[in-house]
This record gives sequence, C-alpha cells and structure tokens, in this order.
Amino acid sequence: MKSRLFKIGQLAKLAGVLPSTINFYTIEGLLETADRSRGGYRLYPPSALERVKLIRQLQEVHRLTITEIRLHLRGRAAVRRGRLPGRAHPSILRSL
Repeated sequence: MKSRLFKIGQLAKLAGVLPSTINFYTIEGLLETADRSRGGYRLYPPSALERVKLIRQLQEVHRLTITEIRLHLRGRAAVRRGRLPGRAHPSILRSL
C-alpha cells in the first residue's frame, strides 16, 4: 500500500502554517526537499507533517531560534544514528 503524500498546500493546512512557511523551512534546511510528481507538484511524506509540527513546537513552546532548531534537529538525527550530540538546548532538557 502506498503512503499518502501531501502537496505543499495540503501539508501547510494540516500543520496550521502557510505554504511559504514550508518553503522557508526547506530553504533553512529544517525540512527535506520534497520529491516532485510528474505534474511538477512537490509531494511530502507524512513524516514531513510531524517534522513541521515539531518545528512549530520548538518555536512556540521552547522559544528556540531557527539556528537552535537546526542544531536540535541535527542532534536528534545523530542520536538516531547512534551518535550523541555535543549538547542539547537547556529548555529541551527541562522538558524531558
């Protein structure tokens, strides 16, 4: 069974942001570049929705900057690969 893919407008609506926010996150390296359909539409996997929600939470709840979010996301990726990040942001540690 094929996983549901979202066009940028659908992803933005589900995440409660504007399509320009999705573009910004992609440019800033917070969100992976989406594959394109034959018609040229960017198609995002369900994991992109969870990623956008996480970014928003880090911005709104933990008050992190884009740079801090980028570092946090790199740290999460390092942990998944079995490496420990150099350090975590204090507000994130308090929430664990």
